[in-house]
Amino acid sequence: MNTSTLRNLSVEQRIHLVEELWDSIAADQGVLALSNAQRQELDRRLDAYELDRNPGRPADDVVADIRTRL
Repeated sequence: MNTSTLRNLSVEQRIHLVEELWDSIAADQGVLALSNAQRQELDRRLDAYELDRNPGRPADDVVADIRTRL
């Protein structure tokens, strides 16, 4: 599928296509190897979590806070 063909689709159709593509990538994520830098960053984040056990905040709460500030 080329760019001009994609531009002929509606925005809704293109969004759906992106969602389908993303879902297909997520389903195959096991075939993607992590780089050394990615592995180190994940280890760093896990270590930080294990130190403070702070799970963070639900995304819905964060988005709601952002929207109240706009």
